[in-house]
Amino acid sequence: MKAIEKLEKQFQKLASYEHLAAICGWDQAAMMPSGGNEARSHAMSDLAVLCHETLTDPNMSTWIKEAERDTETLTDEQVINLREIKRVWTQATQLPSELVEKKSLIGSKCEHEWRSQRTNNDWNGFAENLKKVVEAAREEANTRAGLTGMRPYDAMLDLYEPGMTTEKLDVLFGELKTWLPALIQQVLDKQSSVKLNEPNGPFETDKQAALGKQMMQILGFDFNHGRLDVSTHPFCGGVPTDVRITTRYDEQDFTSALMGVVHETGHARYEQGLPKAYHGFPAGEARSMGIHESQSLFFEMQMGRNPLFVDHLAKLSAEAFNKQDDAAFSRENINALYQRVRPGYIRVDADEVTYPAHIILRFEIERDLVEGKIEVEDIPTLWNEKMQEYLGLTTDGEYTNGCMQDIHWTDGSFGYFPSYTLGAMYAAQFMAAMRKTVDVDACIEALDFAPISAWLEANIWSKGSTLTTDELVIQATGEPLNPEYFKQHLIDRYLNN
Repeated sequence: MKAIEKLEKQFQKLASYEHLAAICGWDQAAMMPSGGNEARSHAMSDLAVLCHETLTDPNMSTWIKEAERDTETLTDEQVINLREIKRVWTQATQLPSELVEKKSLIGSKCEHEWRSQRTNNDWNGFAENLKKVVEAAREEANTRAGLTGMRPYDAMLDLYEPGMTTEKLDVLFGELKTWLPALIQQVLDKQSSVKLNEPNGPFETDKQAALGKQMMQILGFDFNHGRLDVSTHPFCGGVPTDVRITTRYDEQDFTSALMGVVHETGHARYEQGLPKAYHGFPAGEARSMGIHESQSLFFEMQMGRNPLFVDHLAKLSAEAFNKQDDAAFSRENINALYQRVRPGYIRVDADEVTYPAHIILRFEIERDLVEGKIEVEDIPTLWNEKMQEYLGLTTDGEYTNGCMQDIHWTDGSFGYFPSYTLGAMYAAQFMAAMRKTVDVDACIEALDFAPISAWLEANIWSKGSTLTTDELVIQATGEPLNPEYFKQHLIDRYLNN
């Protein structure tokens, strides 16, 4: 058996383990009774170690070297596979199994206890667990940095956004900060005279769920290879052949869960559209978290909050809740609700104009936290200061809706948050490119998403990780990431409409 075939066989085995880990993780978040957490945490920790040991098998190094010497005999697909296999293997071999196991156990405990600690505004209890997570994250970051020559935060960032650096983010986000506060204020001033009619609940959870599934079907979600459930924090998980998405419901406000489902459906369509020829291999996985987020934000922001799309949401929502004669469900009012800009505490509920401020805040804190410039005890004060500076809000003593609101830090996912705003920038650029060949508005008005999906599949989904992020963006749009498209999108939607 050739070396490349041995590598492919090893990664098919790894893909099976990761499949099980993904479904177990979904079950832990969505279905598992709380009493099962301790045993599940140990089981998932053992599975994480098994995945790590499979990926770092001593033979891997030999097989990679042999395959690299034999590239002339490889197919184009195998050459791409080899490149991505080596990238993933290199990242994995930077960490010892003991650290992988420790991170898994610490993160699982922190996340599980966070669910009740957040509800109880228990910062002190959460901080004790978070300190251990941060300690492990610093150990990981410094280990990776020492082997790659990167700065510690860059080494973590590279796990989610290969090729991105703190230096690049400082430029991108620094530029964003020069115009975003003024834009927020301009939009607030413009919308100050808009009269909104808040829909009155209750909106039964089962009706919201049915409406969400109806929207998923319209958007092309394949229910033979996925499902919708409920969790504390909405997410998209599973594997391309079995995609699990979740949302959370508020019976006094159906709009948040509905748009959340649209968002997660974007993630799911990307997963379901990944190249089947590379299934089970790194080349068949999502290119980066920024590209992944670009797809959810393309669905939610670029399409989902397009007034033509919201017109459909208004009609379908009125029918779902038997509110056809309710003025709050008029197209004009639902559009105003979905385009309302209002600085708030919760990132996942933020509008697309204020959302980047939430990300910049988190990026600046986690960057300094990972690199040891600040400690866990400093987070609440810094969070409050930055919320006041960027959004004019105070979170003093408010942890539930402040620095404890996100799940990401509980398992040490430092370097992840920038992907959200990078995703918004990519999404705006993809839409601008798509409009050159697709009549997007006509498609949305007719609820015919086939041409839109075809463009995304051809240019984004089917590429998986066969291209680098820069190559993917250039091939799809004709140029590298250009944040001006995002800025113009916000100006056009919120100031020029």
